[in-house]
Amino acid sequence: MKKLRQETREKLLQISTATLSTCLFKRGFRNLCIQNVFPLKKGKGNMVGEAYTLRYIPAREDLNSLKVFEDLKHPQRVAIEDCPEGSVLVIDSRKDARAASAGSILITRLMKRGVAGIVTDGGFRDSSEIEPLEIHSYHQRTSIATNLILHQAIALNEPIGCGDVAVFPGDVIVGDDEGVIVIPQEIADDVAEESLQMTLFENFVMEEVVAGKSIFGIYPPIDPNTLIRFKAWKEKKD
Repeated sequence: MKKLRQETREKLLQISTATLSTCLFKRGFRNLCIQNVFPLKKGKGNMVGEAYTLRYIPAREDLNSLKVFEDLKHPQRVAIEDCPEGSVLVIDSRKDARAASAGSILITRLMKRGVAGIVTDGGFRDSSEIEPLEIHSYHQRTSIATNLILHQAIALNEPIGCGDVAVFPGDVIVGDDEGVIVIPQEIADDVAEESLQMTLFENFVMEEVVAGKSIFGIYPPIDPNTLIRFKAWKEKKD
């Protein structure tokens, strides 16, 4: 598994998921935005980390009683204790939020272990307790019921589907106030640099538009003078 470089992490902390989506679309990727997941609390800045995955299947009554939590090898419990520092725990809950994927105790433990965030296409219980925690948390909606009534934790750190997106262990997960996007790990460095340059250009364009300029010729920059002004703008900012 390719380790996320600190330089790349720092770049991604500055880039919106919208810009990353456009950058990935330019590279041919159309389906990397996890659908119907939302931050419990906005304004926390970006979440960035490698994916560590947990997969649920439909629960079966004879195999999913409360006693399963006594098993120290239970996949959900192992995920909480093994998810690496700086990573993001991504849960495949089959887009079913009728029962919780996790609650405040487990997510607090992730926070204390230095995990960057948690994402599920299901729901969380104890959401009012999770919301103020210093960990990024994304879900579909709140859930009251224990995961055991619907979800059976079955596998760790293998490819999953989350919100209609394929997530492989080690993929780079970025979240912000608008949502969560997946970056294939092999292109994360290049995507981060290209997206950072896109962000700088968008900031330049915004200043131009606020100053009263038309978007024609500058967005996209088909007027050669636009790139000349952008270069001068960057030098001034530097």
